[in-house]
Amino acid sequence: MADTSFLNSAIERAATLLGAQPARAEHEIAAVLKALPNDPRALLILASARRRLGDIKGARVIIEPLAKAYPRAARTQYEYGAVLAALGDTSGATAALRQATSLNRDLPEAWRALGDALFLNGDVVQADAAYAELARASVTNPALKPAANAICAGDLDRADALLRAYLKQHLDDAEATRMLAEIALKAMRFEDAEVLLERCLELQPGDETARFNLAEALVRQQKGGRAIPLLQGLLQDDAANPAYRNLLAAAYGLIGADDEALGVYEGLLADFPKQTGIWMNYGHQLRAVGRTTDAMTAYRRSAALSRAPGDAFWSLANMKLARFSDEDIAVMGEQAARIDLMDDDRVQIHYALGKALEDRGEYAASFEHYATGAALRRPGRPYSADETSARQKAAAEIFAADFFAERTAFGADTDEPIFVIGLPRAGSTLVEQILASHSSVEGTMELPNIGQIARDLEKAAEAKGEAYPFSLTGLDAAAAAALGQTFIDDTRVHRHLDRPRFIDKMPNNFLHLGLICLILPNAKIIDARRHPLGSGFSAFKQHFAQGQAFSYDLTDIGRYYRDYVEVMRHFDHVLPGRIHRVIYEDMVEDTETEVRRLLDYCGLPFEDACLRFYETNRTVRTVSSEQVRRPIFREGIDQWRNFEPWLGPLKAALGPALESWRD
Repeated sequence: MADTSFLNSAIERAATLLGAQPARAEHEIAAVLKALPNDPRALLILASARRRLGDIKGARVIIEPLAKAYPRAARTQYEYGAVLAALGDTSGATAALRQATSLNRDLPEAWRALGDALFLNGDVVQADAAYAELARASVTNPALKPAANAICAGDLDRADALLRAYLKQHLDDAEATRMLAEIALKAMRFEDAEVLLERCLELQPGDETARFNLAEALVRQQKGGRAIPLLQGLLQDDAANPAYRNLLAAAYGLIGADDEALGVYEGLLADFPKQTGIWMNYGHQLRAVGRTTDAMTAYRRSAALSRAPGDAFWSLANMKLARFSDEDIAVMGEQAARIDLMDDDRVQIHYALGKALEDRGEYAASFEHYATGAALRRPGRPYSADETSARQKAAAEIFAADFFAERTAFGADTDEPIFVIGLPRAGSTLVEQILASHSSVEGTMELPNIGQIARDLEKAAEAKGEAYPFSLTGLDAAAAAALGQTFIDDTRVHRHLDRPRFIDKMPNNFLHLGLICLILPNAKIIDARRHPLGSGFSAFKQHFAQGQAFSYDLTDIGRYYRDYVEVMRHFDHVLPGRIHRVIYEDMVEDTETEVRRLLDYCGLPFEDACLRFYETNRTVRTVSSEQVRRPIFREGIDQWRNFEPWLGPLKAALGPALESWRD
């Protein structure tokens, strides 16, 4: 008779060997099975060992009858699902893994396998839900379980309160710190997440989840250069991980490594051809490099695979040159009528329908869809027009003529940067494309660096009980020069050509004009301006991926434009000649004259290539990417007139700026 105690110990020992030494586990469990040939625990270990060693068919022979005999054994159902997934039976795998997680909700490996199977099958929403459960189930500290459950349930406020209370007593707990960072990521507080995750990795350098989350926080802040080495390190240990690869491609795109980004996306699609999100990201990258037809094909592939194709249809609409068929419009109409459609998808469908109907001349119906999309989008993008006005008044107060007169020797001694500022949809991409066609100028992208410097200064001021920008009066010459040099150094990752000048085309940098003039006194600043009803309505009908919270209400747009005109008028007065204005309508009417004026201001000799800007082959990541690859065209100037009957709130909010916008 077999020694039961000895055999139980042998089974437990073999189980512990599975992860690191599956071959040894198989060898040891074979000895147990000689004594107990039908023991379900031993058979489960044998099946798992064979799967881990690559003998998937051999594993199935063992696990399939076992799973049928023990339908309520969670780990057996998990192993069966893992074997079926390895054999490519995603439907069978999903069923078995759902059974495993229903039997034991705290089985992390089952949630991971379920998420992977759903992801492979293109079911992103359900895959994300499984990965959320994985994060919850992976928390083993009983004191942190309530917070983990709250995060998984979407109750971020409760989770935040629980974790902060716990960290007061356990300041150096890496897991709690990472969970708090996870909340910050979900709440889109990416700077906070970055700080927390860096602290987490100080406490626990080997935490791969924290390392990936840090890379995500960096990418969401457009800090692709810092994210890339983190992701490359993760991929050394898990080369096939789709989340790591997808984020790496996005990081490559942020620094202009376009070939690398496309290569990663193409590899992902070879492995995950049903993944709608990857098709979308691939389409975005194709569009940026000018492969318009391929981009539209990718977007349509995403739409065909997706149960909720709002993102794909809006991406097609956002190309501006794409046209929708009757069938497309019918599909979008059916989507808009769904009561179970997620808000983000519904918003995108309405914007896409607005574009489709505008192209057909059905302006009343088009405006209704644009307005519906904006109304749905606005609550999730809080915006205060009063706060913007107050900030601009503060800027005018602090950045007076004597402020700059007293600081003539401040800032970094470089003329490398050219800033193109203004409002979105006002022709800034055209100006950038013209300048980037010059042999001495490199176009980069809408860089986040000035905004980041401003936020850092604001936080430092708050810590001292001061207010920004008034705190800049205490900045000395050395500090101002250091900030300017920081901008030059941190933006170098975006420069890939050996050219002495480069463009930062972040339109919202007009909000930081005083800071730019202080820390980069030799930089050129170009104000790209367009008729307020043209740029205002164009912004209103644009579904921005992020930022531009003012653009979802016509009154807010009017006030924003009015504040913009006022602050630019102020800087024209205190720093005459410092800023060059390009009126979009004038550029269209007399392109050569305006191009020559622009180049003269920048101190650049005229080059004919600047008139043939549409021939310049470069990456363009803005909404106007297709338009700037065509010669100047007039048809877009007065499109707003088709919608003038509905623009009353915009006109009223503009006030005198409606007439004096050129001044």
